[in-house]
Amino acid sequence: MSVNKLGKMAVIGLSAAWIAGCSTTATETDSSSVSEAEANSVAAESSAANATGSTGNAGDESFGANGNGDLSSVIVDGNGNVVSADTAAAAETAAANAKDMLVGVAHVFYFDFDKSIVRPEAREALAKHAKYLVANPDARVVLEGHADERGTREYNMALGERRAKAVSRYLTIQGVAAAQVESVSFGEEKPLEFGHNKQAWQANRRVEVRYE
Repeated sequence: MSVNKLGKMAVIGLSAAWIAGCSTTATETDSSSVSEAEANSVAAESSAANATGSTGNAGDESFGANGNGDLSSVIVDGNGNVVSADTAAAAETAAANAKDMLVGVAHVFYFDFDKSIVRPEAREALAKHAKYLVANPDARVVLEGHADERGTREYNMALGERRAKAVSRYLTIQGVAAAQVESVSFGEEKPLEFGHNKQAWQANRRVEVRYE
């Protein structure tokens, strides 16, 4: 074999070895880049998951600093306002105490025959209802007017309405908002007592106070 042929074969061998080396290096570099990219992706997903978990927890429980700088739980009310747990508890206690104002207070008020004037003995109880409604502006009351069986159906329906409105006026004079009071009449349609005597008639001439 001539020297020229040996030289050419040597050059070809070196070229092949160099190409193979470059290919291996490129593959390792690409593999390294892919692994690094995957690691970064996993880290990003982990961070996002942690952030989501933190947000979810924040939605379940809220905390605020009290006057001493200590953390205390807070509550969001129906209007979106943030109140402390202590304030919410105090509001519930106040509501319960307000209901106690009506314990033992009459809810049915009687009228004289063919009259729609509030009797003097009813005023004390009605004043307590008014006090409760003023202290609880979200409370609503329905005043149901009734009459006894004597007279026409139409007349008794109008009489029941006049009686309900007489009680309504008394409450509004005491400071109750008109929007808190609704007046309806049932006339003679819903008797409290069934009978055709003075006792039954007296029981049926009434206004009933019903809270919604």
